[in-house]
Formats: sequence, C-alpha cells, structure tokens
Amino acid sequence: MQSMKDTTTGKDLLEAVNQCVSKLGVEWEKLAGVTTDGSPNLTGKNIGLLKRIQDQVSEKNPELKIVFLHCIIHQEVLCKSVLKLSNVVDTVTKVVNYIRARGLNHRQFVALLEETEAEHTDILYHTNVRWLSLGNVLKRVWELREQIGVFLNMKGKEPDFPQLKNKDWLSDFAFAVDVMGHMNELNLRLQGKGLFAHDLHFSVKSFMTKLLLFSRHLRNKQFTHFCTLHQVAVSDENLEKYASSVLDLHGEFSWRFNDFKTIEKDLSLVSSPFTFDVDNAPCDLQLELIDLQCDALLKEQFKSEPLPRFYASLNGQNFPKIKAHARKMLVLFGSTYICEQAFSVMKFNKSKHRSSMNDEHLAAVLRIATTEMMPDFASLVNAHQRFQSSH
Repeated sequence: MQSMKDTTTGKDLLEAVNQCVSKLGVEWEKLAGVTTDGSPNLTGKNIGLLKRIQDQVSEKNPELKIVFLHCIIHQEVLCKSVLKLSNVVDTVTKVVNYIRARGLNHRQFVALLEETEAEHTDILYHTNVRWLSLGNVLKRVWELREQIGVFLNMKGKEPDFPQLKNKDWLSDFAFAVDVMGHMNELNLRLQGKGLFAHDLHFSVKSFMTKLLLFSRHLRNKQFTHFCTLHQVAVSDENLEKYASSVLDLHGEFSWRFNDFKTIEKDLSLVSSPFTFDVDNAPCDLQLELIDLQCDALLKEQFKSEPLPRFYASLNGQNFPKIKAHARKMLVLFGSTYICEQAFSVMKFNKSKHRSSMNDEHLAAVLRIATTEMMPDFASLVNAHQRFQSSH
C-alpha cells in the first residue's frame, strides 16, 4: 500500500505504483493483470493508469499483453441501475427514515413489533455504500409492511404514503424484493477470499443464464423463482414490464462483462483442462493439452486436488507452456474484494478519535488486521522478557 496525499492523476498513480514495485523488488515483465474499480484516472484512454502501465511494459517487452479487468463485484452492483427501481426504493427509504431517524418513532415502532410478536424486531437502514443492504432492506420492509401500515396510521402519517395501498406499486415492490434477492445471492457468491477469476466469471455467467429463464417464466406467469410477486395480484402489463426489465438486466451484464469474455477461453482451459476442446486451445498449447488429457493418473489427480496445487505438481519439462498459462490465469484478481476489505479496516482504525496515527502505524495496524499468519506470541514474549519487582 502506498499513501497518496496530493493529486491522484494517472501520472501520480503510476509514480506511486512504481515506488511500490521498486520497494518489493519485482519485475514489470512478470505483470499478468491489473484489476480496478473503473474510475477515470485509472482507465482513461490516453492518460489513465492502465494506459501508462501498458506503455511502460511495452517499452521493455512489446509482445507482453496485460489483462485489464474491471472489478466483477463493482460491475454487478452497477448493473442493478438498469432495473429502474427508484419508485420503490425512494418510498421505502422515506418510510425507513421516518421510523429510524427519530428516536421516539423508532422506540414506538420497536415496541409495536414486540406487542404484535412480529418475525423481526426492527427495521433496517439502507446505505449506498453497502452492496447487500438494499435487498435486505426491501425484504425486511416487505415482511413488516402490515406493522408499518398500522404504525403510520397510529401516527397519522398514512396519507403521506399512499403508495403502500396502491396495487401497481405493491406489485413493483414485490418484484423488486425478488429480483434484488437473486442479485444478493450472486453478490454473496462473488465475495470472499480464495476465489479465482474463473470462479467469479462462471458465477456471473450462470446468473445471466438464470436471467433468461426468469424472463421466460414471468411471461408465462410462472412464479417459481418469484415467490414474493406470487403473493400479490399482477397485471399482464406489469408482468411484461418485469420480463423486459430482466432482459435489460441481462443485456447490461453482457455489456459490462466484455473484459471477462475476452479471456473466457483462457479461464476455461485452466479450470477444465480435461474437457476443453483441443481445437479451441492456443496452437502452442495444443500438443501439451493432448498429452495432459490422455494421462489417466493426472486426470484422477485433477479431481482430488485444488487447482493451484495440481498445476504446481505438473512436470515442468513435459508441460512448461500449460504451467505458464495456468500461472497467468490463477494470479488474476477478478475483484477488488481484498482492497475493499482493507479499506474497511483502515476506516475503522483511522477515525477522528485517532487522528494522530501516522502512515507507519496505520500500515502496521492494517498488516495485523488483514494477515492470515498467526504470530508466535510465546517466542516474542520470551525474547523481550523483563523482570518486574513487586510493589
């Protein structure tokens, strides 16, 4: 990590990255890929960081092509904007804010939930920063809609929220709960450590196929995967609108994940080498791939071992090109999940109450918070053991 306290143009970012690379002692020629959140100073066509990195690497090795990826989780979140759920989200947010923003209202609403023995004991806040919060809030408000109606009536605020009794709005609300629920499931599959780029890509590819199924089901009035929508009366016009929205979402996914499509065959070759069509493999890998697919022992080994261990165990003399290809694909980051996790730790530690923390101390805190290594506390204590006289 490198602290940047001034401007963050593409040029400034490249200088910071160069400092990190120099400090770590790694070679630019070994760079396989760069994953970003897609901001302009990173992806700018002429002066963005990625363009500058490619130019710098090309000076040393013109044949080296770096894989540039846009964080798959970030893109998945951006895709939901095509659903146009603002009419639902705005009303739900207004209701939640009315209940949660005032202490008295919140206490009275919690008391009402306790009295009615509701399934939930409170209502959730939604923030744009949290990826999963919107779907969770919509689901919670839907499940507490009767209690919310009673509370608003008790406070004389029911006229301020006429949508809660509008059939078309309730239909839109139910659709939003279901479709955001499916997107939350995808989002959870995309998060976590130890996920390779091919794992993330295949999860998205599977979800896109599901979207086509959802659209067909909605047009045929099948609600197997839309249980909430099945609870309300839905007009044919609204069903057609929802089916079209799901298709638009599919189109948005197709457009946003073009960078992963360009390396889809390379990812498949690494994740499924024994079923990959040799004719579709790069020419320089075809002979080694045939040898690999004809080796029964390696085929059994592939089924029982994790991918990195399998490729590491391959004989370097027999499969040098396949091993090199696997290395390049397995080191790609499909998302910036680890970065986002580190930012969360940093935000928690570098608060206004700890404003005197300098960069060195912050780096130490972040290293402790994000590492998976366990310190040998006994040895550390013994090495610095001091005798203390009793008082």
